[in-house]
Amino acid sequence: MTTDVSGVLGMFDSSADSAFVPAGGALAANHRLSAVRANTRFFVKNAILAALSLQDLAAIGEFLEPIVLRERTVLHEPKRQLDHVYFVESGLVSLRIVAAGCIFETATIGRRGAVGASVLLGGHVSSYQAVVLFPGSAHRIRVEDLHRLMNKRPEIREHVLRYVQALSLHCAQTGLCGVRHDREKRLASWLCLASDAVDAHVLPVTHEYLSSVLGLRRPGVTETLNHFEEQHLIRKTRGVLFIGERRCLEHKACSCYKLISGAYAATEYAVSRVD
Repeated sequence: MTTDVSGVLGMFDSSADSAFVPAGGALAANHRLSAVRANTRFFVKNAILAALSLQDLAAIGEFLEPIVLRERTVLHEPKRQLDHVYFVESGLVSLRIVAAGCIFETATIGRRGAVGASVLLGGHVSSYQAVVLFPGSAHRIRVEDLHRLMNKRPEIREHVLRYVQALSLHCAQTGLCGVRHDREKRLASWLCLASDAVDAHVLPVTHEYLSSVLGLRRPGVTETLNHFEEQHLIRKTRGVLFIGERRCLEHKACSCYKLISGAYAATEYAVSRVD
């Protein structure tokens, strides 16, 4: 499956979109346009880009650059000016706070989101570090270009800011979760959210990583994951977790999971209503 937006833009002819439609042919034309719009889901896996109209996708596509996301690549550093926003196509990016030699993960961003989008609420400086956790691909755009497009095209602005609102809730709820909920609930929530973000049940993540970003002791993380495996919720191999009984794992998660996943789902539902 291609991740190049040019594949979608090739299907779009702006002159045809505004061409005269003979009497009685409007319904057929609308069906054809709907079919082409549906095909954008094949070429563009990022949920924000795939939700755009063909006109808006063509406009933003002129500024998008496809890139490879390599594991451990730092996309953004805290307190530094942001140059690009990354629309993730595949893989997973960890959004975290870095202080006094420690890290605390506030969110994970996969194909539903855009890394650096929060800067669009104001300013060009991020307070977070963004690091690629699972390798994949993305389309990036310069912040200035995206700002200009959002001012010219209200639907692009609406789609992006809906996502930013959901991401902001995700970050805030993660902070509360770290204070209020126990180890088992937090680990179950992280696994479910990461699985949602990459749309897969295979997570190449280590016990050490989970211990680090969740602020938990390594032996406790191992004990909890072993407990999950005994219940057939997951299966572990070296450096990889396979989610088995997903619905049961969700029941183990704290209420934060439903709140965060619900915020993203509401965003996607609102987008579908607009389309």
